Amino acid sequence: MIRQLPGTTVKANVQSADEAKALLGNIFMAGGAVLSQVTALTGLEPYMIQNWVQRRFLAPPVRKQYSIDQFCRIATINALRGVLQIEKITAIISYVNGMLDDDSDNILPDSLFYIYFVASVSADAPDADECAQRAVRDFKEPFEGAKERLVTSLSAMVNAYRAAEMLRAVDSTVDRILGKRP
Repeated sequence: MIRQLPGTTVKANVQSADEAKALLGNIFMAGGAVLSQVTALTGLEPYMIQNWVQRRFLAPPVRKQYSIDQFCRIATINALRGVLQIEKITAIISYVNGMLDDDSDNILPDSLFYIYFVASVSADAPDADECAQRAVRDFKEPFEGAKERLVTSLSAMVNAYRAAEMLRAVDSTVDRILGKRP
């Protein structure tokens, strides 16, 4: 099934972490992306991304280029912001990767965290914990308890993402009732 990659404008048939990784690899084949490319890929306004950098939710771009990890952090925040306050989203990310503007304390790169997120929301299981467990079954812990932190965060993210999808479905139905859309 073709659906939107979470937090992006990219439509793709992504069923696994490997497919998400390949897609992101193709998008970032040439290296980084400038702000206009990131905004086109996420649907966000430039000022929002710049505000997130200013608020230290992600590191600033290097030579005006956003890395794949920065892009994945932006996409993750964007995917969840419809149902969670940004402070809660960043708390979930920090639970796994520590200080948001410092990659040296990360359990895993943001791109892999995002790939696990995509795999979790694509998993065919009703329970968010089970979706997260399936997505990270091959994850090698850098220290004891890291996998549990990752699963806990992903489970929260899956539930939030599903809630956002439900809200969009409700809005669409109500719009149809009100005659705003066919």
